[in-house]
Amino acid sequence: MRYIGIDTPETYPRLEDYGMEAWQANRQLVEGKEVRLEKDISETDKYDRLLRYVYVDDTFVNAELVKLGLAEAKAYPPDTKYQDYGHSVDYICHQAGNGMWAK
Repeated sequence: MRYIGIDTPETYPRLEDYGMEAWQANRQLVEGKEVRLEKDISETDKYDRLLRYVYVDDTFVNAELVKLGLAEAKAYPPDTKYQDYGHSVDYICHQAGNGMWAK
């Protein structure tokens, strides 16, 4: 599955800076919890991965990873329902130096 509207550092095939931190943060946010998935326009991407916004209770996981500085808001049209929100969170976290934006 691919989280809509964000780009995180990779862990495979090559470990990128903050890749493990992003993976671990996501794991903490969702593992063993009931998640709610929300579809935008597309069902899957070109790699046949399910595209969804992810929620745990009131936490919008896609945005939470951006807030932590472990993902970058990125538009992947036509799935852009929350893109303005994502970019505003991204800007604030970048300015604050959170996670991969640390100065």
